[in-house]
Amino acid sequence: MAVANGATFTDPGATAKAGSTDVPVTTSGTVNTSEDGVYTLTYTAVNVDGFSVTGFRTVAVYTTAEDAIANDFSGTYLRPATGVNVYWEKIAPGVYIVTNPGGAAAGTGLTVVAFNSSGTNIHVPSQRSSDGNTSSTSDEVYTVGSPSTYTWRFLNPGYGTGLRTFTKL
Repeated sequence: MAVANGATFTDPGATAKAGSTDVPVTTSGTVNTSEDGVYTLTYTAVNVDGFSVTGFRTVAVYTTAEDAIANDFSGTYLRPATGVNVYWEKIAPGVYIVTNPGGAAAGTGLTVVAFNSSGTNIHVPSQRSSDGNTSSTSDEVYTVGSPSTYTWRFLNPGYGTGLRTFTKL
């Protein structure tokens, strides 16, 4: 989910059932709508037999400057070094879900939230990524062109820290 900085966030919550019986769900985590970032809410339910299930919701709080609102960086990008694609999906002005942000053959299901808060500046703030690790980026540069390209260091324990280059297809 994405919510603009300063807006009201209403947690839609989660439901759990054991057969047709509702199971109480506890929620942990908070969303601060006055501070840009990526927040994780954790939902846990335990049935009468003691079996538990946990689910997560990622909430991006964003501020996007006028010079970035019209940008649309969504699409498919190729990492030439590996021949593997990365996918950007725009979910709000300046907010993207990025699938396989490292451009690695082993990380094709990994997702993170990336921001384009002004101009062509991009970044992945520190967050719990879909693999359960903490991910972020550094040394980010997005260049609009034909084709557009970007580079960044994808920081996640399962990846090296080398500069990665991507070209929009």
